[in-house]
Amino acid sequence: MKEFKRIVVKVGTSTLTHESGKLNLRRVEMLTRVLSDLMNQGLEIVLVTSGAIGVGVGKMGLSERPTEVPQKQAMAAVGQGQLMSIYDKFFSEYSQTCAQVLLTRDVLDDEDRRNNAINAFSTMFEYGIIPIVNENDVISTFEINFGDNDTLSAYVARLVSADLLIILSDIDGLYDKNPKENPDAMVIPVVYEITDKITSLAGDTSGKFGTGGMVTKIKAAEIATKYGINMIIANGSKLDELYDIFDGKSVGTLFTA
Repeated sequence: MKEFKRIVVKVGTSTLTHESGKLNLRRVEMLTRVLSDLMNQGLEIVLVTSGAIGVGVGKMGLSERPTEVPQKQAMAAVGQGQLMSIYDKFFSEYSQTCAQVLLTRDVLDDEDRRNNAINAFSTMFEYGIIPIVNENDVISTFEINFGDNDTLSAYVARLVSADLLIILSDIDGLYDKNPKENPDAMVIPVVYEITDKITSLAGDTSGKFGTGGMVTKIKAAEIATKYGINMIIANGSKLDELYDIFDGKSVGTLFTA
């Protein structure tokens, strides 16, 4: 881990927001502080963030995430601007510059667009900019969406030739059994191969303001490891553990490339 340089960090809605759907400002501030400090150590970091729809829902005072596509698009339009404004404010306090990158799947499917994206990321790395990536939910449709930001983060890691993908979740990692039903459940520290048994351990759960669950994280791990990228699932409420990862300590679940 100490030799890794280019890192993709994915943070989900459950990490970024309170139960009300409104931004957890303490968590966002801590995330930007730790990532800024890791940047100061010489790492190149891409932040893949969820939360635009959730923040929009919270700002509009809705009780739950909408299910209709036009409503989701409207909430994304409301929430994305606020989300980036908060990121820009906090990163600026730590003398870091961030940039917004909104992607749809067709960017990766088309060679010219993919190369343009690679060049844009490369230039941002040269300038020491932190790209903040989200799916372009405002215009995304079934044909061009990623479906969830876990999958998006794996494709972004491949796009930028990352050494490591870190997915921050609301649990400590992949457990050997359901931790909600089994108090003796243990985190699996290393997964060398994603077998049917590993896949069966992923219960598809998600919060009312987010999407996905462990199933989408296993899918992301399959994509990342296939292309030679290591992936870690870690707890987004324990952000100081990001330091531990680069100190060579065991954190969460590591899926080896």
